[in-house]
Amino acid sequence: MPLPRKAHAFIALGLTAAIALTACGGGSDNGENADGTVNLSLLVDVGEQSMNIGNAIVEAFNASQSDVKVQIESRPGGTDGDNLVKTRLATGEMNDLFMYNSGSLFAALDPGKNLVPLTSEPFMSGLDETFKTSTSVGSDFYGVPFEQAMGGGILYNKKVFADLGLEVPKTWDKFMENNAKIKAAGIDPVIQTYADTWTSQLLVLADFHNVAAEQPDWAEKFTANQAKFAEPPAISGFERLQAVHDAGYLNKDFASATQSQGMQHLVDGTGAQYPMLTSTVSSYVDLADDAAENIGFFAQPGDDESTFGLTAWTPAGIYVPKSTEGAKLDAAKKFLTFAASTKACDAVSKATTPNGPFMIKDCKLPEGLPTAVTDLDKYFTDGNASPALEFLSPVKGPNLEKITVEVGSGIATAAEGAARYDEDVKKQAQQLGLKGW
Repeated sequence: MPLPRKAHAFIALGLTAAIALTACGGGSDNGENADGTVNLSLLVDVGEQSMNIGNAIVEAFNASQSDVKVQIESRPGGTDGDNLVKTRLATGEMNDLFMYNSGSLFAALDPGKNLVPLTSEPFMSGLDETFKTSTSVGSDFYGVPFEQAMGGGILYNKKVFADLGLEVPKTWDKFMENNAKIKAAGIDPVIQTYADTWTSQLLVLADFHNVAAEQPDWAEKFTANQAKFAEPPAISGFERLQAVHDAGYLNKDFASATQSQGMQHLVDGTGAQYPMLTSTVSSYVDLADDAAENIGFFAQPGDDESTFGLTAWTPAGIYVPKSTEGAKLDAAKKFLTFAASTKACDAVSKATTPNGPFMIKDCKLPEGLPTAVTDLDKYFTDGNASPALEFLSPVKGPNLEKITVEVGSGIATAAEGAARYDEDVKKQAQQLGLKGW
């Protein structure tokens, strides 16, 4: 299954009292008010970060002009929120604009049927190509970034690396060489935290840039049931997960440790590296005075240094349903033009601490961010990032984290785990009615 999406477990119900809510789901008309203004409703999930970002953009937009007024409506996270979005789209009662995931979850909304394409809008030229790919169907693009991107790779303790004279590895062989030196120094080379089972997936999922570098059309073939995880090059992620276990490079409590314990282990320097998403940066910055500066980030290395790069998770987007028409559609595009501008990025940076790069080309991150965020940003500015598989294919199996726990614990081999995951995704693909399955 995919890593946790924007709708995390925390539900910031207290925030909703401070937000102007619409009386109902979709817009009640398609035209202007008597005074010539247009009211729009934007649906945003109730997660704290989502609400902070949504409020920042809406308040800045409303203050910038007087012709359009946007209000926010909150929705639940998780499955309840997904069902609400799909129901409103199906019944034509969706809000004038709505925020939702990019990638495979976006594709499951049947964009060609339900959403307004934005392909020819001038603001689209200013969007990051990685994001555009994850909100596209065929040659059409549908979304504007709602927040920042994140990456999957390795968080590492810079002091440990400096003390041992290590450099950031750009190949898997060099990564394993570093691990041997780290272990010899009495430090756990690779932190794993299988009490939180989703964290077991990183060495598999973050390896996808390497898969795509070797076989650029792998995701397309995978979707058509013409490529398998049990075969090269995709089996490499499972093999790497097995390799760090079999070499004895994990913390002894890997089976019972939680993510928060893993972060503390990393910050304390008793563990050197933690395969993780950069969205978790905020979870360790307060664990030590130097944590924000001392914890860096690098992409998961593969076999070829020349193709070393990042597997990226693109952010949620803002979309326009086809039920938004007339003056409301014109107003929605005006809002999206603002949301795709540096003014919106500046408003977000003032309201929150960005945990990754903006997917709007002219937007710059503010100074003083944690080292891992600036390390991540460099992959994007260098054009050295590619989307994770879930943003290129709708095929996902629900049991990946269970399988990766077994492979990472030595219970199953890489070959066994990859073959099991191929069976897992087969069921999902058949449920989606994809050809070739």
